[in-house]
Amino acid sequence: MNRENLLAAVYHSVLRFPDKKALMWKCGGVYQSMSYSAMWKQIRHAAAGLAGMGITSDDKVAILSENNPTWPISDLAILSLGAVSVPVYPSLPANQVEHILRNAECKAVIVQNEQQLNKVQETGMEDLIKVVMDTQSPFTHPGKVIPFYELVVTGQNNPLSGWEESWQSIDSGQLATIIHTSGTTGSPKGAMLTHGNFLSNIKAIQFWCMEAGPDDILLSYLPLSHVFERMAGQFTPLTAGATIAYAESIEAIPDNLLEVRPTIMTTVPRLLEKVYAKVQGQVAAGGTIKKKLFNWAVGTGTERYEYLANASMDEMVFGEMPRKLRRRYSVADRLVFSKVKANLGGRMRALVSGGAALNPEIAGFFWSMGIPILEGYGLTETAPVIASNPMTRPKIGTVGRVLANVDVRIAEDGEILVKGPSIMKGYYRNEEATAEQFSDGWFRTGDIGTLDDDGYLTIVDRKKRLLILSTGKNVAPQHIENAINQSSYIENSVILGHNQKYIIAVISPDQVNLRDWAERHGVEAVSRQELIQHPKVQERIEKEMKTLTVKLAPFEQPKKVIVVPDEWTVDNGSITPSLKVRYNVIEEKYKESIIAGYQQEAYLQLAESAEEGLSEG
Repeated sequence: MNRENLLAAVYHSVLRFPDKKALMWKCGGVYQSMSYSAMWKQIRHAAAGLAGMGITSDDKVAILSENNPTWPISDLAILSLGAVSVPVYPSLPANQVEHILRNAECKAVIVQNEQQLNKVQETGMEDLIKVVMDTQSPFTHPGKVIPFYELVVTGQNNPLSGWEESWQSIDSGQLATIIHTSGTTGSPKGAMLTHGNFLSNIKAIQFWCMEAGPDDILLSYLPLSHVFERMAGQFTPLTAGATIAYAESIEAIPDNLLEVRPTIMTTVPRLLEKVYAKVQGQVAAGGTIKKKLFNWAVGTGTERYEYLANASMDEMVFGEMPRKLRRRYSVADRLVFSKVKANLGGRMRALVSGGAALNPEIAGFFWSMGIPILEGYGLTETAPVIASNPMTRPKIGTVGRVLANVDVRIAEDGEILVKGPSIMKGYYRNEEATAEQFSDGWFRTGDIGTLDDDGYLTIVDRKKRLLILSTGKNVAPQHIENAINQSSYIENSVILGHNQKYIIAVISPDQVNLRDWAERHGVEAVSRQELIQHPKVQERIEKEMKTLTVKLAPFEQPKKVIVVPDEWTVDNGSITPSLKVRYNVIEEKYKESIIAGYQQEAYLQLAESAEEGLSEG
């Protein structure tokens, strides 16, 4: 069978594991499941229903929904017709939804519920075919609106002739999806990715990073609208015969981990930072003996990691850990690590981290416990992975080794340039932006990085984010922010200081942990504003920042901290739907405070200089 398209790759799993669980979701307080054969029937019927509504090859169909089993069914049904799926973040407001629907020239949209339907109705795009997944609420809108279950029933009663032959004839160059970039600095652009782009990335990941298989269960919580989850959390497991379980929400992840007991999970650094901060907080509150035991265990785990990371291929295949180290690690695992692992479900064999840089200390912590953190790097336009750390011989502090079917070179200015079968066709209806993104056939990532002699890639920062101080020093903010974000009292941070003498930090605190600390230390505060403005709280945050950046170069240590009371969310525009901070938005939002901060610090330095002069006189 031709396996050069995503449908054929998934169908291979259907043939091998027809009765195995493909999808799991929470309903009525209990996880329900759907087998591979049942999922395939839903795909077939949904495809027939869409075809009956006029959807054909190359038509664009948007999906506006949070993760649920209907998402992959809709996605694959669209692709089976040779049509193009256009994912839309469910957190986007109506005006941004409209931009994507119009830019991609969508003919139809599949929405999760009436709330998302309202956004589409606000666009005024009356000719759009609208399909609603969740029909528990009655419809109150006129127009071309149909429940998803009705679409499936219609397709079941009117099967599409020649459907199998049709999807089997789709080649690897067929456009599969248009994914719009997050737009941290400008309007989102629609990256065109083919079936072959995804398949080449899946093959490389399965070969180099880790091999997902039918015994694996993945807990999916990152939005499927993002290319990372789409590839690693949907297409990869479904082509490997694994099971996908959908988390109820970010808040419910701790409970869902215990219910699903996943073996693999895709994640972003923020979740790992929270787990790390929670463990550190528990250790700190446990007394001297508990702290010593924890530190000993982590030290033993780190020794084990270093042994495995530096072992030769022969040692890994035929060798064995030194007996004393193996025994010590067994004790550390039983007394310390097993408790942390239990909170992750007890079966986690790998956490795949992407979307942003991970602090090496946090990566080292998980590796020391025997839970590999497979940190990687990529972009929407590269489908997405360019490099990844493998299960064996990883290098903490890097984003791993460049994939076997991808070429990377570093330009003279340090920019990472990429070639390979996973690179997008271009931006939809935007030839100018496409031309700007390529140089002599190489895709320009916009990131600064370095390659070591073993082919492992290290990311310095976004090219546009490098701060040049008035002193001539170049500052890469990313690793400074990663260091600061380790604090359990800090939710997010942004480093600023371009053309200034020194850098400052704008910090959005973790309100829950900070309020707990405030109560323990007798700080009375009712509102968020009162809490943040309290001198003791300001002092605590500043101390945290100084402690966490003390090992950095002097010019990389912020001279001033601005603590803001606001939470940075997708809804208020402070972060993107893929959870990246919009740095330009933060800088503009707190412009007055930033200016005042620099003025205050300059005044203090001037006063100190004057005082020193008087003392000398």
